[in-house]
Amino acid sequence: MAELGAGSLLLGDPAFNYQEHELNERLKRLYPAVNEEETPLPRSWSPKDKYSYIGLSQNNLRVHYKGHGKNHKDAASVRATHPIPAACGIYYFEVKIVSKGRDGYMGIGLSAQGVNMNRLPGWDKHSYGYHGDDGHSFCSSGTGQPYGPTFTTGDVIGCCVNLINNTCFYTKNGISLGVAFTDLPPNLYPTVGLQTPGEIVDANFGQQPFVFDIEDYMSEWRAKIHGMIARFPIGERLGEWQAVLQNMVSSYLVHHGYCATATAFARATETMIQEDQTSIKNRQRIQKLVLAGRVGEAIEATQQLYPSLLEHNPNLLFMLKCRQFVEMVNGTDSEVRCFSIRSPKSQDSYPGSPSLSPRHGATNTHLHAGGADSPTCSNGVTPTNKSKSHGGISSSSGGKYPGVSSSASSSSSSSPSSVNYSESNSSDSTKSQPHSANSTQETSDSEMEIEAEHYTNGVVEGSSARIMNGTYKHQEILQPDDNSLGNGVTDEGCSSSRQLCGGNQAATERMIQFGRELQALNEQLCREYGKNATHKKMLQDAFSLLAYSDPWNCPVGQQLDPMQRESLCSALNSAILESQNLPKQPPLMLALGQATECVQLMARVRSGSCSFARVDNFLH
Repeated sequence: MAELGAGSLLLGDPAFNYQEHELNERLKRLYPAVNEEETPLPRSWSPKDKYSYIGLSQNNLRVHYKGHGKNHKDAASVRATHPIPAACGIYYFEVKIVSKGRDGYMGIGLSAQGVNMNRLPGWDKHSYGYHGDDGHSFCSSGTGQPYGPTFTTGDVIGCCVNLINNTCFYTKNGISLGVAFTDLPPNLYPTVGLQTPGEIVDANFGQQPFVFDIEDYMSEWRAKIHGMIARFPIGERLGEWQAVLQNMVSSYLVHHGYCATATAFARATETMIQEDQTSIKNRQRIQKLVLAGRVGEAIEATQQLYPSLLEHNPNLLFMLKCRQFVEMVNGTDSEVRCFSIRSPKSQDSYPGSPSLSPRHGATNTHLHAGGADSPTCSNGVTPTNKSKSHGGISSSSGGKYPGVSSSASSSSSSSPSSVNYSESNSSDSTKSQPHSANSTQETSDSEMEIEAEHYTNGVVEGSSARIMNGTYKHQEILQPDDNSLGNGVTDEGCSSSRQLCGGNQAATERMIQFGRELQALNEQLCREYGKNATHKKMLQDAFSLLAYSDPWNCPVGQQLDPMQRESLCSALNSAILESQNLPKQPPLMLALGQATECVQLMARVRSGSCSFARVDNFLH
């Protein structure tokens, strides 16, 4: 157990919690490449790795001598709790001399695991120290070399380890004293040693701001590493590299459905787009539905365009169905939206009407009237058709799993969502909808960047999102317009008034019925493929939402966050691409992932430069 002194703070003490927070933030800023789950940083002295003449207090940051101090045989040292991770690149700690004691025989430095603690740092092999009584540096030897000034009570001595060139220098009261040691071995621990009564020192591993400006020193080395990367010789392969990079950018744009941008980029760089534009737009529309919380419609669109995809991917199907249940709770899925009371202004927009709302007509000109984005009851099937529940679990159209088979053949041409996705482009939409003021090109920008759909989650929420570059930007809020399906909550609603399924009884009953069908699907998958712990957890989490009067503010309420749709959207998009014999991940993302993994591997093999070669530094 750690030794505690009079000045110690206990866990749970507000001051202790504040100090821990400050320490964590400072260490993350100084050593962003360090993964503390794998290689923890030194944060205090070890109560287990010390000589008996050493006493610890102040949360194991203060060291005092409690031996006899007659001669060098009474010397005592203590090591930090962990060695210095190579991923630090540059590591720094400081020691304040609280009292020099009788003679000031103090040593500050580094040592490897197993080095004798009945000695001052620097006297033995794999031990390095700077001593206060004579100012000498000791490098694995009992004989010191002149290095710097002596230090005494009130001085702050810093020790900086450069893991890029394996050197070490010290500072005194914020001034660098120059390099003390070279060719340092890996896995060294911060170490301090005392020898005479009354000697007391305090360590700072990041608990407080340092006296020396270590961040400025780190910036110098960061610039050196970045310059080395920038100067890496390419030579005659420049043209080849450019072609590879252009193809990577093009495939990234295609993967995320930025059709107009991909076309313009291909024209400018004279590269080929591997996927047909119609296919890109189809995927874009499916992604849009998922990200808008209209998962049932996304399922139906996937069944129509890729009939066997979900049948061959039961895990993906189950994920979609569980998410659809969550969106029913949210009030965004069409299975429950169609039950909501509509205002007179929206009577001609939902369901069964092929026309878009005026607001959507102005902003989403690339969609067909009554296309995939027209909200309808039962996910695109008119409510008068009682025999079918598209996007739901049950279906009379057959298939390996209930609701998996394509509904395209059974949807009548008058169904609002019975649309030929391949023809849903901006040029066609001009026949029925005028272009918006800023839509001046053949393929509108709204196809390049998926515009957020306007809908209500049972109330106006402040944490909705706009989809940009495949991710949400929460600064832009999805506000329901007058033509959105109302869920019985006005624009003046607040978060405390959110209700299950928008507060509609019929919608709630449909959600419960859907839950039963989802449970039946899970049991069927268990019979065919065996028990699946992941499926069980997903189902439990989704059903747990019903146990709370306010699902949005409950232990499992994070499921209702629109951000949770992104991973499912990515999984569905990848599955579609893979079914078309296209890469399920864009090469650009694979290259970034490989570079990130390479840097992490460099950290594991103790290459200090990895600290300043992080991929994130080159993306901003």
